Amino acid sequence: MACGITATEKNGDVYYFVQWSVLSKADRYEIIKKVPALAGVFEVYWMDEKKRLRLFIIGKTDYGGLRSELRRVIDPELCRGDEKAIKILEEKEMWYRYAPTDSSNVMADINWYYMQNYFPENKTIKNSGRYQNIFLKESAPDKLMWVP
Repeated sequence: MACGITATEKNGDVYYFVQWSVLSKADRYEIIKKVPALAGVFEVYWMDEKKRLRLFIIGKTDYGGLRSELRRVIDPELCRGDEKAIKILEEKEMWYRYAPTDSSNVMADINWYYMQNYFPENKTIKNSGRYQNIFLKESAPDKLMWVP
């Protein structure tokens, strides 16, 4: 199955299914060759000393697409002001995955769902406001161990 996002609406609720891309090592040249210039959601991870992936950023992009945003996010030269992030980008192995969608409302709902589950204290991210409840299932070709 190709990566992407599908949705089913029922009684004012939405059920999203996120099919992630293959988890890939972040390399600017490989991203340019392999990642589509489509809108979507993405996650970037860094590899710790115990060979576990740690979440670096969750994001969404429409303008410029996944290719340019992932390329920008992994470049320490473009990361200004956040010394901790720059150090991670310069010293650690980075990994990414993505799921394309052309709907900004879907991206808002997906991004909100992940932020609510990964970082419940962060109340700045808003969903689309279209549904009473948002449910999500995901699938990925890799088994991903996420460590907060």
